[in-house]
Amino acid sequence: MNFANFKALSFDCYGTLIDWESGILALLRPWADSHGLEVTDDELLASYGDHESRAELDHPTLPYPEILARSFLGVGDQWGADVSLEDGRRLGQSVGDWPAFDDSASALQTLAQRYQLIILSNVDRDSFALSQQKLGVTFDRVLTAQDIGSYKPAGRNFKTLLAETERMGVNAGELLHVAQSLFHDHAPAKQYGLATVWINRRAGRQGWGATPAPAADVVPTAEFTNMADFARAVEQELTP
Repeated sequence: MNFANFKALSFDCYGTLIDWESGILALLRPWADSHGLEVTDDELLASYGDHESRAELDHPTLPYPEILARSFLGVGDQWGADVSLEDGRRLGQSVGDWPAFDDSASALQTLAQRYQLIILSNVDRDSFALSQQKLGVTFDRVLTAQDIGSYKPAGRNFKTLLAETERMGVNAGELLHVAQSLFHDHAPAKQYGLATVWINRRAGRQGWGATPAPAADVVPTAEFTNMADFARAVEQELTP
């Protein structure tokens, strides 16, 4: 990969820049313990991820807080434990509390000196506004599921991304998509001809966490285990 070929970077947010698994577990773990469920963190995350992807497919225009609440109810049904309306509401309103990964803000600040930065996220505008305060940069464009009317991995989201970058004077070959989820991001991005960087936050760990497994083999263009290493690689290549 030649980083000099790109003018813009599009980012997934949750899982890539914001630690959504920690945010989700902050509510699911105490709930599971209070019901005496013998379930591991990874089992909770996998259960949640399956129910969330199904809710996003079945209800593409629902705001993300409602997707979160529906997904929590699905987890409860799967494990045979009650999820109250208040439980669902608390998870739905928790996005602003989810922490950024320690390296996200500094890496984004470095990358912003060389590229236009775009968010393509399965979220609503109000929730993302709270997360953006933790990321230390102002993005050139923010495209949310609420704006688009569907959730990744839907092709509509990537069509919208490409249409927006074209208006910015960036063609598909000059756009690099950066994301953690092979299911939500890399598989559809590859279908639309985009180069991708995999921020493999779960490197060395079992399973897929809160994202479903990709339906088919996906080969990202490049892979890093964190944003700091990605930003460092860009600087090393592009600094004379």
